[in-house]
Amino acid sequence: MSDEPVISARGLTKRYGDTVAVDGLDLEIGRGEVFGLLGPNGAGKTTTILMLLGLTEPTEGTVRVLGLDPARNPLAIKRRVGYLPDAVGFYEGLTGRENLRYTARLNRMDPDEAEARIDMLVDRVGLADAADRPAGTYSRGMLQRLGIADALVKDPDVLILDEPTAAIDPEGVSEMLDLIRTLATDQGVTQLISSHHLQQVQEVCDRVAIFVSGRIVASGTTHELAVGGAGPERLELRIDGGRDDLVRALEGVPGIDDIRPGRRPGSWEVVVAREHAGEAVRALAAGGIEILELRRASEELDEIYRRYFQEVTTHAG
Repeated sequence: MSDEPVISARGLTKRYGDTVAVDGLDLEIGRGEVFGLLGPNGAGKTTTILMLLGLTEPTEGTVRVLGLDPARNPLAIKRRVGYLPDAVGFYEGLTGRENLRYTARLNRMDPDEAEARIDMLVDRVGLADAADRPAGTYSRGMLQRLGIADALVKDPDVLILDEPTAAIDPEGVSEMLDLIRTLATDQGVTQLISSHHLQQVQEVCDRVAIFVSGRIVASGTTHELAVGGAGPERLELRIDGGRDDLVRALEGVPGIDDIRPGRRPGSWEVVVAREHAGEAVRALAAGGIEILELRRASEELDEIYRRYFQEVTTHAG
């Protein structure tokens, strides 16, 4: 198995007149990785996806998907990459199953193999009971499920999902996230997910890129993004004592911003400047505080996103 990235971009840029939609993007996504692309509307996420699919050509830079240039090999990309757009559409007069058969024929699949795969997919996305109803009777959430199945009909090596859980009920979201995990872990399908649902992305993605004003301003695991920022350290601990004991032990430590109840029952969270985090831990030990448990409290992805977004917009202003 090659160690080369399945998706790579170098200096990828797209201009529409004087508007720069994507600005010098560098990106690498490995085989079997689930990569999340996060950013506000208009950040350039969809334009990036269209360049990866060969549906629009870059103004500058290079992009490769499965070793192919999408602009020069759009049909080869189409055969090996499944795509769920943010506004999925189907032939309303055809049943869900018939729509999937149509996609299978477009991809020149063997009819018997296609039928077996379609049966498996409608069951996997929770549409087994509705597969023989006209797609025009489907709710938006059901159409989204059908869109996932449609993207998977050709058994792609890469799956690009734009807002895959939009308009799906909570139970369906959980099933969809399980499906995304299974595709990566059991089948090695590389996935790029563009989504505004930060908590969902945090739950399933191996790495995340924060996309603002056409540029990736930060990328990595959630932990790497949290540590890489300029924000304070958050120490979550359980002690044999209460808040007053913490306040007393930390009284001489600079950079203490807050001491508050932790997210887990019986815990406390000490918010301290990163450069003084070690000093705070030593002060607790020196102060006779019995530490029952100590861990770094991970930032939620929405907090990290908000911090990076604010930094970029502040500097731009």
